[in-house]
Amino acid sequence: MRVIDAARIRASFANVSVRERKALPLPDLDAVEWESIDFLGWRDPKQPLVGYIVTMIDDEPVGLLMRQAEQTPRGRTLCVWCADVHLPNDVVMFSTKRAGAAGRRGDTIGTYVCAQFECNRNARRKPRTAYVGFDVEAARQSRIAACRSNVERFVRDVLATR
Repeated sequence: MRVIDAARIRASFANVSVRERKALPLPDLDAVEWESIDFLGWRDPKQPLVGYIVTMIDDEPVGLLMRQAEQTPRGRTLCVWCADVHLPNDVVMFSTKRAGAAGRRGDTIGTYVCAQFECNRNARRKPRTAYVGFDVEAARQSRIAACRSNVERFVRDVLATR
């Protein structure tokens, strides 16, 4: 992902009001390792059930405000984005308003995602060797591409007019 400044991040949010856009807290952008992420995800320090993501869609940043469900899944759930089977973290249900008129009508969409948006790190972790001759780096690159594709598919679903 390429570097995005604070103004572009705020302007990128597709499913928030102008007031929400101005008030949303930003992470420390100087600490972000931009070359190691496919999306920027962070939680709101004042609202523990609110999170934000920003990713690139057609070379433009698109941001979403997401809300975590109050109840957590009863068992271990697989993250839809990184699909990491050796999850070192919790996976929770996030929902988000659709963009545009559909969102203003209250239409939402949800998905299971790593609670602190650790998907970038999970996808980049070297997988275990499955068999002799297993190409670990090729498997890692495949996981990164799959994660990028899964996030993009979700964001496109949010942006789709209904």
